[in-house]
Amino acid sequence: MRSTPSATGKTPSGLRVMGNTVREVVARRGRGCLRPPVLVLARVPHPQPVNPLRPRGISAVRSRSMKEERMGQRGRVVVVVGASRGIGRAVAYRLARRGDRLVVVARDEEALARTAEHCRALGAQVLAVPADVTDSDALGSVVRSAVERFGRIDVWIGVTGVLAYGTVEQTPTAVYRRVLETNLIAQIDGVRRVLPVFRAQGSGRIILIGSLYSRVTAPYVSAYAASKFGLLGFAGSLRQELLDARGIDVRVIIPATIDTAVYQRAANLTGRVPRPIPPVVSPFRVARAVERSTRGRGAPVMPVGRVQSALIPFSAAFPRVFDHVVRLSMETLGLTRRPADDTLGTLDRPHHDAGRVTGGWRSPGLRAGLVALALAGAAALAGRRRRQ
Repeated sequence: MRSTPSATGKTPSGLRVMGNTVREVVARRGRGCLRPPVLVLARVPHPQPVNPLRPRGISAVRSRSMKEERMGQRGRVVVVVGASRGIGRAVAYRLARRGDRLVVVARDEEALARTAEHCRALGAQVLAVPADVTDSDALGSVVRSAVERFGRIDVWIGVTGVLAYGTVEQTPTAVYRRVLETNLIAQIDGVRRVLPVFRAQGSGRIILIGSLYSRVTAPYVSAYAASKFGLLGFAGSLRQELLDARGIDVRVIIPATIDTAVYQRAANLTGRVPRPIPPVVSPFRVARAVERSTRGRGAPVMPVGRVQSALIPFSAAFPRVFDHVVRLSMETLGLTRRPADDTLGTLDRPHHDAGRVTGGWRSPGLRAGLVALALAGAAALAGRRRRQ
């Protein structure tokens, strides 16, 4: 319904003239040109009388939060970058079950199509956008496609990550550069692309997937640790810059060792077959934490995996002991004795397949073996400390 606005900014029928739409903002930035402003008419609700006897404290805030949650679950628009497998696919599945409208993004078209197909089977509206996240223009196209399809973006979830094993001396600069481009620069680029949309809307939530390596380090994964430390630092700075932008929220999930295929697909220059350090956590637990964050629940920085997360305060309190523990853990648990050829894994190109959520690291026999190795490693460390 359209009517001629009055000089006060309201129409005779009680409609208010608003500014440029989100679509126009994105179109301007995408085409680099100015367009005439678009008038969008929105009905202004009549003010409700205030009941002086009704409490206005915590109960009122809780009521508003529950209302926002119910409204959000009827069709939030969520972009999941890195949704082809692992944590990203688990997140997409969980949000699809809650009725969100999804934009799933990844460079592996075959695996991405499987994710989108399953989400549609769960009842979600899905737009699949194949894109290499290290291509800045491709991320801009993701944002424009999402807005053109659904009219807005409510949540941006950055999951994409690659892993590389090797000592500092073994690892070529090109490998460091690719890991940082994928795990850090692409995340920054995605945030910078979606922020104008959030500012135009006056709301939006950014959720980035960090790692336990955002808080602690380990040998042979220096490129990965550097990228994840950088991501947490970037998110902290961004959160502080947006303190005056009410309605825009920044959160980071820092998972411990997760049962995904990232270890099988990692670049590896150690000459030994890598594996996750136990205990190994289900990616569906990470998806649950992400889903809580999309509703504003939990802390701005949320660890997943209680046992390994205890290493964060331990490393701060006993840094020298931690260095020895983590070195021994990686030598005995993180790298097997089986020889392996040097490989770049999926750093330079995707390995096209159907993809899956888990990596098969939580089978009962394997879990028992990894726990036994962990106990043996702890015993060896204790013996070494006594001899010293």
